[in-house]
Amino acid sequence: MRPEPTRIEPIFSPRIWGARSLAPLFPEKTNLKEPLGESWLTGVDCRLANGPFEGKTLGQAWRDMPAEWRGSRLASTENFPLLVKFIFPTDKLSIQVHPDDAYAAAHEQAAGGRGKTEMWHAVSAEPRAQILLGLKPETSKEQFRNGLAGHRLEDFFIPYAVSAEDTFYVPAGTPHTIGPGMVLCEVQEYSDVTYRVFDYGRVDVRGRPRELHIDKALEVMNFDSTEGGKTFGLPLRAQSFDRSLLAACRYFSTERWKNFGTLETQSDTDHFDLLVVLTGCGDFTWSGGTAKFQPGHCLFIPAGLGRFALHAKEPTKLLRTYVPDLAALRSGLMQEGHSQREIAKVVFD
Repeated sequence: MRPEPTRIEPIFSPRIWGARSLAPLFPEKTNLKEPLGESWLTGVDCRLANGPFEGKTLGQAWRDMPAEWRGSRLASTENFPLLVKFIFPTDKLSIQVHPDDAYAAAHEQAAGGRGKTEMWHAVSAEPRAQILLGLKPETSKEQFRNGLAGHRLEDFFIPYAVSAEDTFYVPAGTPHTIGPGMVLCEVQEYSDVTYRVFDYGRVDVRGRPRELHIDKALEVMNFDSTEGGKTFGLPLRAQSFDRSLLAACRYFSTERWKNFGTLETQSDTDHFDLLVVLTGCGDFTWSGGTAKFQPGHCLFIPAGLGRFALHAKEPTKLLRTYVPDLAALRSGLMQEGHSQREIAKVVFD
């Protein structure tokens, strides 16, 4: 089974805070009857569009993939490890928090038993776009409860203005909400466990308030951590294009690639890569063939693919994400001349 790049077809999820147009990423999704909030690019129910696994879901294909597709370090990994999605908010998301792996393993086995650490990269942002991420120093659980009772929770959060190309790291246990007027690409460990704390009084299509999970949220919420927040890309060595490390942790490492005409590189036998096209279009070539790429595409790059190239027909920007070996990643960054202090700003334990 010869490795070849494989496009993953997205699944779109309705959300009450979503958008009725997903252009320009998905120009076919306009004038929608119901708002779509998320496009899951690597959901296990997403189908593969080409190659030897064409027509299978990602979950089915992952079970059948040999090590030369998965990568040597992921050969025995039971479940697909990365969830990548686009988020299209036209209203505030609920104020929420996600558990870590230990808590999820103990309390959320029915939902997969995995916690949720994530990062966001702003594909676009309107003026005054904002997120709330993490609590202000010295905020106590009692103050938070009182703020919840008085509907003034936002007073306790750290606000961040959002511009295109901004990146934010969101470790498990960090409360947050995303505001309207932006499109985000989210990379996370594969989990959909969310504890809502406050939902701004909204109701679903049947007129019922959405479920809140206040007790669980308060159990997992970290009131002391300063980890997380806005990150600033660390420039990486590359020929003929701009390459930056946006954020990395044990679950994912995400880079931004841009400003290239022809980009030649090769796969890593240690792990598969995902390439997510944010802007631009062109051709993707490898020893066994060629394919087109365009905004919204998510490409699975097998570990054993070898050399491949991207030929941009217009200004192109994409994200590369994979499951890293953190020790090897840190070592490589130090060999490139980055200090431990610089590395600590984008690589998290």
